[in-house]
Amino acid sequence: MMDQREVTDREGITWTCIQALSGISDEAAQVKGEEDCYWVVCTPSGGAQSVRVKLQGDWQTTESDEALLDEIAAAQET
Repeated sequence: MMDQREVTDREGITWTCIQALSGISDEAAQVKGEEDCYWVVCTPSGGAQSVRVKLQGDWQTTESDEALLDEIAAAQET
């Protein structure tokens, strides 16, 4: 099962975030050298480009919407 989460930013864009490669294995999505840290891909509902962010393993339940949107915004700037 793939865990995903949706958040909406101030511009009204809904981002769907899903742990990268979660259908394959947790190990495949894990950030190398960082324990309990995973790559998450967030895809927008509008014209913006998808981004990849690095989050803790329990991001689906513990990361606030604001913190997740901050991570997305930071990834867009790189």
